[in-house]
Amino acid sequence: MVDTEALRQLLESRDDIILIDVLPAPRRPENLRTGALWLPKKRRNIPGSIWLPNTGYGVLPVEEDEYFRWNLRRLTGDEMDHPLVFYCLADCWMSWNAAKRAVAWGYGKVYWYPDGTDGWAEADLPLEHSEPVPLE
Repeated sequence: MVDTEALRQLLESRDDIILIDVLPAPRRPENLRTGALWLPKKRRNIPGSIWLPNTGYGVLPVEEDEYFRWNLRRLTGDEMDHPLVFYCLADCWMSWNAAKRAVAWGYGKVYWYPDGTDGWAEADLPLEHSEPVPLE
């Protein structure tokens, strides 16, 4: 677990940290009529982050489990000791679940940032617009 100051220092001291935002992506409401305008809330996260939405639920459907595993392998170059930081919002247990999942898969340098983008913003640190990595 790292707090905001520890994460800031970690990012300043290393350039190989992979920040992973696991906040779920907004989905178009099923009951919204066809052709109706829908503007999902924009996601802003810690600069340089990769947004892998929906990967922090307690149990992942097979397709999302494979998406998460594949993206971790791609991002780390299959290096199990590549440092990974998982976060979402303050007190969001999805980032904890994602971090535990990565450890269970053998990743050795896993950090959990429980303050998420809320803590980062409260410290007056920059946030940037983000788009989720598509589920293919």
